[in-house]
Amino acid sequence: MSTKRYGLIGRTLSHSFSRDYFTRKFEAGRIDAEYLLFELDDISRIHKLIASNPSLRGLNVTIPYKKTVIPFLSRLSPEAEAIGAVNTIVIGGGKDSLVLSGYNTDAPAFASEVRAFTGLSGGKALVLGSGGASAAAVYALNEEGWTVQVVSRGALAPGSVGYEALTPEVLRQYRLIVNCTPAGMYPDIKGMPPLPEDGITPDHFLFDMIYNPDVTGFMAAGLKKGARVTNGAGMLRLQAELSWQLWHAETAYEKQ
Repeated sequence: MSTKRYGLIGRTLSHSFSRDYFTRKFEAGRIDAEYLLFELDDISRIHKLIASNPSLRGLNVTIPYKKTVIPFLSRLSPEAEAIGAVNTIVIGGGKDSLVLSGYNTDAPAFASEVRAFTGLSGGKALVLGSGGASAAAVYALNEEGWTVQVVSRGALAPGSVGYEALTPEVLRQYRLIVNCTPAGMYPDIKGMPPLPEDGITPDHFLFDMIYNPDVTGFMAAGLKKGARVTNGAGMLRLQAELSWQLWHAETAYEKQ
C-alpha cells in the first residue's frame, strides 16, 4: 500500500504551521503518511495537482482560496455551503470519477476557542476582514448568539463598514474584536488593522487568527490598554484535528 498524502494549498505557504504539525502527528502515531505544501498561483490548477498526485487523500485550503475553490468541488457540507468558504477537502472517487467534498473546520474550531477565551454566551463583536476566515468567524459567532459587524477596507463586503467608521466611541460598543486579516502576520510583523487604539479598553477581548508571531501588533495594542488577548494557535490545532477526522470518517469516499 502506497504512502497516503495530505497537503495544504494556498498562494504563499512559507508561514504555514500545518506541515510540521502533521509530520509530528504522523511520526508520533507511526502513521504511514506525509503532508506536503502546494503553492498554487491559480486555484484552477487544483484538478491538475490532484491528478499528478494520485495518493492524495485530503487537502487543507488557506489564503486566498477558501472561497474561490468552491466551484471546483463536487459537493459541500451544509456548514461550508452556509459559510461560503472551505478549508478542508476530502478526496474520493476513482481516477475517472473524482469526488472532492468541501468542509469548513474553521467555524467549529473558532467557536470552541471563543467560548473558552471569553466565557461569554454572546454580545457584540467586530470581525475585521471579509475573506474566508472572516466568513467562518461570522457564522460561528452568529451560531453562538453574538451580534456581528464586519469591517473591511472600502466596505466592499455586503453589510460591512469601512475602518473609517470605527471611532473610539464605536469601538467601545463591542466586547469582542476578531482579526481575520493577514495584517501583522510574519514576515510583516509590524502591521496591524487600522483601529483607533484609544477605543480599546480592559473590557475588550481581542482574538487574532494569526499565530505567527505569537504576539501580533493587534494583540500588543490590546495588552497596552489592559484588554485580554489571544492568538489563533489553539484554533489552528483544533481545525487541523477536525480535518484529520474528516479525512478518516467512515462516510468519506475512499479513492479507488
